[in-house]
Amino acid sequence: MSGQSQFALLRQRRFLPYFTVQALGAFNDNVYRQSIIALLFFLGVSGAERTLYTNLAPALFILPYFLFSAIAGQIAEKVEKQKLIVITTTMEIVIMSVAAAGFLLENMPVLLVALFLTGTQSTLFGPVKYSILPSVLRPEELTGGNGLVEMGTSISILAGMIYGGLVFKLAGSYGPEAAAASVIVLAVAGNVVARMIPKVDAGAPELKVNWNPIPESRAIMRLAKRQLAVRNAILGVSWFWFVGTVLTAQLPTYAELHLGGVANDTALYIFALALFSIGVGVGSLLCEKLSGRSVEIGLVPIGAFGITAFLLDLYFARPGAPPETGLTIAQFLDNRAGWRIVIDLTGIGMFTGFFVVPLFALIQSRTPKSELSRVIAGLNIQNSLFIVTAAILGVLLQMDGLAFGGVRVPLPGLSIPQVFLALAIANGLIALWIFTIVPEFLMRFASMLLVRVLYRLRPRDVESAVPADGPALIVCNHVSYMDALILSAAIPRPVRFVMYYRIFNVPGLRWIFRHAKAIPIAGAKEDPELMQRAFDAVDAALAEGELVGIFPEGKLTRDGEITAFKSGVERILERAAARGQRVPVVPMALRGMWSSMWSHRDSRMGRMRVPRRARAQIEVVAGPRIEDGASIDAGTLEAQVRLLRGDAA
Repeated sequence: MSGQSQFALLRQRRFLPYFTVQALGAFNDNVYRQSIIALLFFLGVSGAERTLYTNLAPALFILPYFLFSAIAGQIAEKVEKQKLIVITTTMEIVIMSVAAAGFLLENMPVLLVALFLTGTQSTLFGPVKYSILPSVLRPEELTGGNGLVEMGTSISILAGMIYGGLVFKLAGSYGPEAAAASVIVLAVAGNVVARMIPKVDAGAPELKVNWNPIPESRAIMRLAKRQLAVRNAILGVSWFWFVGTVLTAQLPTYAELHLGGVANDTALYIFALALFSIGVGVGSLLCEKLSGRSVEIGLVPIGAFGITAFLLDLYFARPGAPPETGLTIAQFLDNRAGWRIVIDLTGIGMFTGFFVVPLFALIQSRTPKSELSRVIAGLNIQNSLFIVTAAILGVLLQMDGLAFGGVRVPLPGLSIPQVFLALAIANGLIALWIFTIVPEFLMRFASMLLVRVLYRLRPRDVESAVPADGPALIVCNHVSYMDALILSAAIPRPVRFVMYYRIFNVPGLRWIFRHAKAIPIAGAKEDPELMQRAFDAVDAALAEGELVGIFPEGKLTRDGEITAFKSGVERILERAAARGQRVPVVPMALRGMWSSMWSHRDSRMGRMRVPRRARAQIEVVAGPRIEDGASIDAGTLEAQVRLLRGDAA
């Protein structure tokens, strides 16, 4: 389905039943949780008792993630995935039957027990929810598929909250019966659809399950932190949940005290929540278009700084009390200030989508399939910790002080807009910290921005040719000073390019090349020591399982034609073979770059003029991967690259 929209996945059996099951699950969870709150109002319990139950319910739902995620990750790794989804949706029918009894009996303890069991079922479903995607989607579909899942989840959560909150109002005295019927019907529907999911093999069927959650939780967290980029992607996803929890937890009170909503009416709160959720959905769907159907982590910095910008504006849009109170949604929108807040809430959600979807896609694409379910389980443990911390911190920041044994500890006593301001600042600082320790995010952003501004880049067969993990040597023709940046933007994994030291030192580009860990090289006559260091660095990078990119011509073309490949490529592969490593080789060709202002087609003065073509179309074409690079020579590789490039210099 190359070139098709991500929505084409919704017409295919390999994706649609799974998408429907996860959306129904998220919808039913929130119908159930909101129906419990609605039942409290239906029963007319006191405010203190209602506060107790509404604070206890989220804790009971999230507790199983701490207790059972490690076990759930192992089960999701060992069991065939479609079978496991059927098992979890069958569990949901049983649990919702218990919940239905609680509604009919109007018994809160039974409902809370069922809520804990619902959390347990969600814990078991969580690892398979995301680990199944790399098995059913092609690499170029991963970002679009994750975007659909995040969109479906956010809209399902919102719809579930609305339906769960309204079911008692709409059904009147039959509210408990309506809630009971709703959760059972939804659970049964999910189980029926789950049986339509095609079979998906287990990631590690030979795995022995360790039923002790404490040591296994530690082992899973170590597994999740093994790769630096994956570890920090996991941190980023958990931060997404932290930001979302702090923001959405304040919206009910914020809608009344700062937006001017009607007291004890949820309409304006639901409207604000809908704006955020719709923004997340839109941002998630846009990721595929913006990423060019690849795993583009360059979107992550855009998302992070966009969240900060809109959170800051949300504070300045309404830092204090509203000018009017008792407003309906229509009255709130009847002035320019209201629309500014609408844009801010939607913008926060949209950039949150830009932030989280590429992170999920990176985790899935860079983690071996035999470990992915356990890594997702580790992510769920960390997410739970961040959610609980966010909920507690959101309360503490708004308190003036806290007494412990007669000792009063002062606290900030922030207003809700001030909490949003603090969150904006914290988000910016956390983002800068993550991007500092993993420069790949900012490097991808810089290369994506520069290449997309100057060119219309079209990669062909790149993702299928480049291995998902492990070493490989990328060989390509050398046309312009931009070649390494263009290949970086087209290849989904980070590449360590070997480049002539004078290009490495080009002002403005040196920062990008240095943070991309490019390897400068000189000719044997220019600097033999630098040349030897370059070959040592290449061998070490391949030994560490990294991608290395070389331009075997050794220099930019002077006439647009491909010159003879030098023997350095053979030296690299022979050295790897001598220590027992088989390094795959991926031949690539740049097409359409000879007319670029960055090539040698023009004189130095000519290259300083305005480019001939605004956003010229260029291509990066990959040939079939050669699994044993030691079996091929420079001349054969040159012929393959020539064939790939054709006449499109």
